[in-house]
Amino acid sequence: MGWRLWHPYDPTRAEAALADLQRVTPRTVVWLNEAQHYLGDPQAGERIAAALHTLLTDPSRGPVLILGTLWSEYEDQYTTMPRPGSPDPHSRVRELLAGRTVTVPDTFDQDALRTAAILARDGDGLLSDALTRADTHGRVAQDLAGAPELLRRYRHGTPAVRALLEAAMDARRLGMGLHLPQAFLTDAAADYLTDDDWDRLTNDWAEAAYADLARPVHGKQVPLSRTNPRPARRSPIGPTPPSPAAPPTGPKLRLADYLEQYGRITRRLLCPPASFWHAAHTHLTHPSDLNNVAEAAADRGRSQWAQHLRLRAAGAGHPGAMIKVAWARERAGDLEGAESLFRQAADAGNPRGLKFLGQKMEMSGDWEGAESLYRLAADAGDPDARRGLARLREIAGDLEGAEDLYRLAADAGDPNSLSNLMIMREEAGDRESAEAIAREAAGGGDIFPLLHLWRARLDDGNLDDAESAFRQAAEVNGGPTPAHLARMREEAGDREGAEAIALKAADGGDFYVLRDLERMREKDREGLDALYRHAADAGYLPPLLDSERWRYGLDPDGSPSSPWSAE
Repeated sequence: MGWRLWHPYDPTRAEAALADLQRVTPRTVVWLNEAQHYLGDPQAGERIAAALHTLLTDPSRGPVLILGTLWSEYEDQYTTMPRPGSPDPHSRVRELLAGRTVTVPDTFDQDALRTAAILARDGDGLLSDALTRADTHGRVAQDLAGAPELLRRYRHGTPAVRALLEAAMDARRLGMGLHLPQAFLTDAAADYLTDDDWDRLTNDWAEAAYADLARPVHGKQVPLSRTNPRPARRSPIGPTPPSPAAPPTGPKLRLADYLEQYGRITRRLLCPPASFWHAAHTHLTHPSDLNNVAEAAADRGRSQWAQHLRLRAAGAGHPGAMIKVAWARERAGDLEGAESLFRQAADAGNPRGLKFLGQKMEMSGDWEGAESLYRLAADAGDPDARRGLARLREIAGDLEGAEDLYRLAADAGDPNSLSNLMIMREEAGDRESAEAIAREAAGGGDIFPLLHLWRARLDDGNLDDAESAFRQAAEVNGGPTPAHLARMREEAGDREGAEAIALKAADGGDFYVLRDLERMREKDREGLDALYRHAADAGYLPPLLDSERWRYGLDPDGSPSSPWSAE
């Protein structure tokens, strides 16, 4: 029996894969071209990765072969471990890719070129044509994919063609889906044109530009191709949004993959013009498109557009947008409107909506209602809600139950749970456990608990314990420096201790600590003299003082210096 090839793509790649992977039978090749469209899907990517992993590891379903292509930047995005306390949106994808990727070289080596030449002599005309241009640099795959011609068409296109392509590049890099509404691109392109180019446009400029962009390039690729997405015919996956997105209307276009990648690199630091945001607000209907563009606007300081787009996204049923709009209404004093949106987000399946409602109830004193909502949010996957449950247990005096919940929340990725647990233990008088928890948190990169202990010990006047906590925090990447530690001793009145720390830091080449103490003592002649004498005894005086003071023998206030000057 031969093998079969299956390439899921209808109605969308992610939906087709998720719907039919469980029906894949032995001796099937699953072809996932541009695998980021499957594994990177915000709603279905993790479930697709889990289904693929099951297919690969279930002996009863083999043999099967799964092949996919993936840009290197997407592989890096999916396989990079998140920082402690940050969300981990690609854990299943990372597990799937581990040990299963093969890097395709940018160029063919000499052995591969010789093999390609043999295949070309045997009748592969397209390969033979490509080898005439790629025999020196070896980039046969790029030539076959039409990359140079795609790039030429962009660089040498008319102003209207370039404007449409740049609007499409920006749309894709800012989070819009594969299928871009033509009406959006037409309106968005306006401000990509100079005033002179705009004045030269004819009435049919858009039709002419789209016709030009629909012409295939070498390798039969099209810079901006017309697509016809099929309507979904299967049951929706997951909760149904309260306000479903409007059905797509008008032509949809897709940017060539190579031009999309080129735009992500060359335009990554550019902000789209006003016409882009206006067109997005006018023409976009998909909740994720609206929300992603709203977030992009906020990241680029386009706050008003971000708010308007976020309102559109919330109205289209995006739970995350609902929550952010709810926050804005709460800040504006519209508590009833905020609560309504939190409830809508919760109804749409976002556990954060439940959590925020729980916080409102907790603040109003309705602990029973808050606990009920926290439990629902925690069961739906929000670790911060589990911390809310722990806080309620702590208030009720159930410290053991609170600790269990704090640890469950920490294990689930909540960055603040260990801090709360440490503070609870500290306030209960169990300093030993508090310090152990603080060290545990620091091991994961969170230095706040150690800094909290430092401040508590400092307030108690226990400088040695404060310094111990401070030094442990300093061992964590990004933690306090010797200058902070010396300043702590100085502010506590322990000048000898401050100078000892500063001189030790200077031994390692860090003279900033000495300068920091010098600045702190500028108005204290006695303390400044003591610092100078200790620094001079250790051989660090010249790097400490301003060169002009040394040259002219002046004190910081400009008066003649003491006899122990540089001379």
